Amino acid sequence: MNLHSLPLSMLSQGDKFELLASTDRRCYVLRSRSDYFIAQLQGEEAMRFEADYETVRQQFPDWAPDQTLAQLWDKGGYSWSAAQDVAD
Repeated sequence: MNLHSLPLSMLSQGDKFELLASTDRRCYVLRSRSDYFIAQLQGEEAMRFEADYETVRQQFPDWAPDQTLAQLWDKGGYSWSAAQDVAD
């Protein structure tokens, strides 16, 4: 599946991070805007990410988008699967 051909919607956006998802939530794109890196999550990885995202949002409901997404990026380990973002 080619993520560039999928229609993606913005789910969360801050100054440093943004999160996009396909309509069916089978694909996620987590982007570090400040570092120009992107993690493209599909299949089992997308299901795990969705669960992790909801867990962080429930644990820290008052966090701003950058705090939530940075937590997933750094401590959730999603930065490990990131590659250089060539879209910008």
